[in-house]
Amino acid sequence: MDDASGAAAKRQSGAVTAAMLIIGNEVLSGRTQDKNLAHVALQLGEIGIDMREVRIVPDELDVVVAAVNALRAAHDYVFTTGGIGPTHDDITADCIAAAFGVALNHHPLAMQQLQAHYDRLEADFNEARQRMARIPEGASLIDNPVSTAPGFCIENVYVMAGVPKIMQAMMENVLPNLRGGEALSSITVTSNVPEGTIAAEMGRLQAQYEEVNIGLYPFYGPDGAGVSVVARGRDMAQLATIEGLIKAHLAEIGAELVERVLAK
Repeated sequence: MDDASGAAAKRQSGAVTAAMLIIGNEVLSGRTQDKNLAHVALQLGEIGIDMREVRIVPDELDVVVAAVNALRAAHDYVFTTGGIGPTHDDITADCIAAAFGVALNHHPLAMQQLQAHYDRLEADFNEARQRMARIPEGASLIDNPVSTAPGFCIENVYVMAGVPKIMQAMMENVLPNLRGGEALSSITVTSNVPEGTIAAEMGRLQAQYEEVNIGLYPFYGPDGAGVSVVARGRDMAQLATIEGLIKAHLAEIGAELVERVLAK
């Protein structure tokens, strides 16, 4: 599905959708493990925004610009993390300015906030640190109560830090400004059968209820293979019906319902 058809489908469904763009060579190399995706997705889910797409891209201007433009056309919101620090490879602000075709300048309020921050630390507000005050023209600042250097928002793109503690603090300031939708609900049915045993029937059930997402999640325990069937949707009555159909099929094939105990 291309960006245009994806955006059309999103508008038709009435869903509020989001994408996340994780920027950084260190994530792709494995040296840094992303800890932001789960937090952002859970926070958005609570206010009815569906995380539909995630990309991890290197610190390369053309690659980031292409990803930003594709994602912002296809989704209601785009959240980026990483690349807004003081070093030469922190190029996210440059990329966002290029994606929107606007100038990148030192923001007066950001400069003032950072100057005061480094004055308190009795540290030099040098040229490298001033890079963190460069904001694309027309963007608004996202407050950073942890380390002062702001994120920013331009149209439907929210640019935040990669450090989880800082990103989470920024996200708290972003959430009240977002237009949410109806939150997803889910049901889970877990049985002691391998997923292949019920895959065909679950596929037929998915085709019957296209607006609900039905996923199969296999696991292995002391008694062998099992599977949890999770259905997610916004119509609780429909989810209850699907739950009944899943349980009826399991009973028909002689499978037992179990409560899965996760290993600690």
